[in-house]
Amino acid sequence: MAGTLYLCATPIGNLEDMTFRVIRILKEVDLIAAEDTRNSIRLLNHFEIHTPMTSYHEYNKIDKGRYLIGQLLEGKNVALITDAGMPGISDPGEELVKMAYEAGVAVTSLPGACACVTALTLSGLSTRRFCFEAFLPAEKKERQQVLEELRTETRTIIIYEAPHRLVKTLEELLETLGDRRLTVCRELTKKHETAFVTTIQEALEHYRMTKPLGECVLVLEGRSRREMEQEAQAAWEQISIEEHMKQYERQGIGRKEAMKLVARDRGMKKREVYQYLVEHSEEE
Repeated sequence: MAGTLYLCATPIGNLEDMTFRVIRILKEVDLIAAEDTRNSIRLLNHFEIHTPMTSYHEYNKIDKGRYLIGQLLEGKNVALITDAGMPGISDPGEELVKMAYEAGVAVTSLPGACACVTALTLSGLSTRRFCFEAFLPAEKKERQQVLEELRTETRTIIIYEAPHRLVKTLEELLETLGDRRLTVCRELTKKHETAFVTTIQEALEHYRMTKPLGECVLVLEGRSRREMEQEAQAAWEQISIEEHMKQYERQGIGRKEAMKLVARDRGMKKREVYQYLVEHSEEE
């Protein structure tokens, strides 16, 4: 019988957020795979956990992943922990989970602290629908592509950022997304936790004057659907209804369906489009 891979959430700041279940599992498993053993040993010592530990991080995730899968297939139980928060969220844990499923190894997740969800609930913005981008790509072209995608994102957006890159990221967000509501969450669950409810423009002005400290989670308001519809409608109104119809008809769409689509695009009724076309046909 193969063992089980346990994904164990660890505190993102306050040690009291460690769950009883995670403590028990970390004591019971045969091996703990940790993102940084030097950081994790302090956590384990605090809770008097003496289980053997090995490193598993971005730079050894393939070779060490194979080793861990081998241990699991031999029947050993393995717990995966990250420096802080939920394994598999913005860390190489997702790769190990894929490898485990491919090998037929059981995986279970032990919920607990997670910075993105903690920040979202603190933000004061809509929590019903959201997208999580983690850290924006470092490569310039890919980064710009992601920012362009976010420009029309209607869900609340969550982004991680390091303090030394915060001002640059805010500048890029303002340039690409425009000014919108933003909550900057810092030092989550720690003594100096802050949730700065502001806008992108105001945050940029603030952090240009005040040096950012501590890891940040940016929670941004999504684009208004109504605003996007108005913008799209305004763009269509730059061309005539006849040209608008031709654009659809060139795609092989029938005239009746084209009229329906034109009416939708321009916020009109189908019969209004029909009447317009009849009148202008008569004028010709």
